[in-house]
Amino acid sequence: MSPFRFELLGQRGKLRRGRFHTPHGTFETPCFAPVGTYAALKGLLPEQVAATGTELILANSYHLHVRPGALRIERLGGLHRFMGWPGPILTDSGGYQVFSLGGKVKVDDGGVTFQSVIDGSTHRCTPESVLTFQRQLGPDVAMVLDHCPPGDADAATQRDAHERTLRWAATAREVHERWGGSGRGQAVFGICQGGVDPELRAASARALAAMDFDGYAVGGLSVGETKQQMAVALEACVDHLPAGKLRYMMGVGLPEDLLAASEQGVDLFDCVVPTRHGRNHTAFGPGGTTLKLRNAQHADDPGPLVDGCTCTCCRRFSRAYLRHLAVADEMLAGILLSLHNIHFLQDLMRSIRARAEGNA
Repeated sequence: MSPFRFELLGQRGKLRRGRFHTPHGTFETPCFAPVGTYAALKGLLPEQVAATGTELILANSYHLHVRPGALRIERLGGLHRFMGWPGPILTDSGGYQVFSLGGKVKVDDGGVTFQSVIDGSTHRCTPESVLTFQRQLGPDVAMVLDHCPPGDADAATQRDAHERTLRWAATAREVHERWGGSGRGQAVFGICQGGVDPELRAASARALAAMDFDGYAVGGLSVGETKQQMAVALEACVDHLPAGKLRYMMGVGLPEDLLAASEQGVDLFDCVVPTRHGRNHTAFGPGGTTLKLRNAQHADDPGPLVDGCTCTCCRRFSRAYLRHLAVADEMLAGILLSLHNIHFLQDLMRSIRARAEGNA
């Protein structure tokens, strides 16, 4: 019997309120998962991340396969033990990271061959090998290999990527089933591609739904297209994904995008934005604003980053102090601002869930 289950607890229009069950606990949806690419959220202890209300985190199997190696992590007890995170973990297959290497990648119908950015060594990823890496790592949710073209790719390139992604998904589904399916303790999600073409997006979603994955992701958005194009492409595929399965929009983390996509029926998001913004001394503020802490206007401000925010940063420190840390290049600035940004997004997700339940 599968330990994975998506509960739909409430709905308001297309906005959904749910809960996803895994062997390492549940997470409430809509959910935002911060990204620990190399099995760590930069500068943050697991307990600090958990204190923000984070229930699920993401790591990247491609990066961990290259260094320190998936087999090494397996020998050391798996990813949960390795990084000290007891809750649910999702790993990205690395499709986006591989294809972002541009000229260092060669694609064929069997997979991709690429050069490591670390030491120049040659690596090969196939639909089966990326699931093998993730099986060794041991996250709760693994992703299939997909072909993620750039947002400005021409129509022929987008169609080729869409068709190749579906072929790879079918192979991955067969491999997952051959290994025992989600009953062995790991779910596998398919990934919808198709660029900004609504017809390709709808076709991709229908084909993936027929393969009966444990959940479904929407990839290849927030890669250069306009907000309107993203909304059209998202709507075209989400409406064709099974209502009883989790829907995951990959690589999206700006507050306005989380709000808009949740209203279209998306249950899960991930992004590096909150921690990257934090390390660049930028904080999320109310109403879609951002605060750049290096700006001189904060030098004498005794107030918190955001009035009413209950994160560690806002409860204990002033804008003036944070500005001092940023200008002095103290690493504490990035830590505190990262904590605030993650907490800010988790507060946003809590408010979205409350609205789906009719409580806001």
